[in-house]
Amino acid sequence: MDLLVIGAGVGGLAVARVLLAAGHRVRIFEQAPARRTAGKALLVWSNGNAVLNDLGVSLDGLGARIDRIDALTSGGRLRMSMDIAHAADRYGFPTQAIPRRDLLERLADGLPDGLVHYGMTCRSVTQDENGVTVTFTDGSTATGDLLIGADGHHSAVRRRLWGDGAVRPATFGTWQGLSPIETPITDTTRHLMITGREGACGLMPAGGGLLQWWFDTRWSPAAPRPAAPLAELRRRFGHWASPVPEVLAAATEDDLEFFGHHWNKVRQVWGEGRVTLVGDAAHTMPPTLGQGANQTLEDAWVLGQELAKGGDDPAVRLRAYEKARYPHIALVSRMAKRNPANWRTPPLLARLIPETAQTTMLARFSNRLTATAAQSG
Repeated sequence: MDLLVIGAGVGGLAVARVLLAAGHRVRIFEQAPARRTAGKALLVWSNGNAVLNDLGVSLDGLGARIDRIDALTSGGRLRMSMDIAHAADRYGFPTQAIPRRDLLERLADGLPDGLVHYGMTCRSVTQDENGVTVTFTDGSTATGDLLIGADGHHSAVRRRLWGDGAVRPATFGTWQGLSPIETPITDTTRHLMITGREGACGLMPAGGGLLQWWFDTRWSPAAPRPAAPLAELRRRFGHWASPVPEVLAAATEDDLEFFGHHWNKVRQVWGEGRVTLVGDAAHTMPPTLGQGANQTLEDAWVLGQELAKGGDDPAVRLRAYEKARYPHIALVSRMAKRNPANWRTPPLLARLIPETAQTTMLARFSNRLTATAAQSG
């Protein structure tokens, strides 16, 4: 088949790897003028790493392995610990914190030259029983058998399917940075999540002496941005226990990047006819579970599994893909909306949760891990 993909981020590149390996023709159209190199670090959990392995993408030499997440109070008291290494032992794939640009480079490595057409913005989508046509803002068109919208939170393909207003602001926003900051955890496999009345802070080693750090505060689109955001973060969080003050002291305004959290209710059917969506285009959610990129990779994997089954009507396979993904992604989305990274669970209660609970949760989040468990059972 001839497949059109809108968006050359994690989802678009993963879909391309899956479909090219199956012998399909793929063309990607990206509105940016060149490959994106912005963005900070992200977590690739065991489920995402398993999909990458299936796609022939190795993360060797990138980022930092995460073996433990400790949740602390703002005063430095331990709320709970999560043994992430247990999931790696159980499933065979570690959790790694990796700069987004490095993940995109690995996903793009080995793909055909000219696969991605840059500077192409989707304006409209039409389809009939024979195919689907995308018209771009420069007046050009592309026609194929199927269209995959992998164009993220602001998806033009989703707007053509669902209309406007499907994605709504959540209640928190994140100030984040990726910096060479020396802290006791920068060169470890330990990730800290710290919560208090003022909001939440995350500190995560990202390899090469880099620390991914972020602060979540309540936010609404109508709220004015602070004129000096770093000074505001220091005022709000600077009295928290070490190493938060040290991180804020070492940070610079140039390090800062802000994004407001958004969310849409996951639909049981999110495509139509010969068109479907992957990643944030289908299920925008807050980043509090660190599953955004992983769920996008799961989408690509399941899409490939369903299309491989063949059949006379490819639209049937797209609906089967959406049906297979729905229970997993709906669970992740509901939990992310509840913002667990900002829960201030009392330490005595939180420590009743088993340290290995994340191992079971990852299987509930994942089509890939669940399928493997079923095959081995």
